[in-house]
Amino acid sequence: MRIIQPNWPVANNIHAFTTTREGGVSTAPFNDFNLGDHVGDDKSAVKINRALLVEKFNLPQEPLFLTQTHSTRVIQLPYLDDNLEADAVYTNEPNQVCTIMTADCLPVLFTTKSGNEVAATHAGWRGLCDGILEETIKYFQAKPEEIMAWFGPAIGPTAFQVGNDVVEQFIAIDQKAKLAFQPDRREKEKFLGNLYQIATQRLNNLGITQIYGGEHCTFNEKEYFFSYRRDHQTGRMASVIWFE
Repeated sequence: MRIIQPNWPVANNIHAFTTTREGGVSTAPFNDFNLGDHVGDDKSAVKINRALLVEKFNLPQEPLFLTQTHSTRVIQLPYLDDNLEADAVYTNEPNQVCTIMTADCLPVLFTTKSGNEVAATHAGWRGLCDGILEETIKYFQAKPEEIMAWFGPAIGPTAFQVGNDVVEQFIAIDQKAKLAFQPDRREKEKFLGNLYQIATQRLNNLGITQIYGGEHCTFNEKEYFFSYRRDHQTGRMASVIWFE
């Protein structure tokens, strides 16, 4: 099973990674390691894949899988409510596994220098624009200069095509966002957006500068990643983080 692990200078008690599509039991178009039970895949295959996630990577508990709606809602673990509609999860307790799923949207994992707080955020363009990163950081007790972020695999700047309406929404929040959009020469009135750059701008605005990752493109790296934009009907990867 192939995973993508952050290359960041965190404390030794931090565990974090993003899964790829390799290693599971799902069949096409969800092949192979699909962890989403809402995409049309066989439920029994997803159940096996989720069990493999726990077993193969020594997770301290079964992850809580959110119902992600591109919102700005954050929940804190341990969590006992039935309402799982959220797009980020935070904890300051050990062995609580923060988990989000993606297939083009930007997964952002957070921790602190001391390794006593972690979070996982699902930053689709709408959630990113509306402030899901900012809402996640509100949960942290550490100062911004003590927080580190890692960008997992997302759709890259050569593939994320949007219209001017999306560009304007980002610029309305932060003028610097216009630097993250370039005209798409392949199609008039279309732009190519850089989610990694926008997320960096938003975190920098909060005083967070220790940012890592952002080198993959889920759309172009078909062998390793699910991509909703590329395939529409497809699986989901998981990004997880916890501390001992």
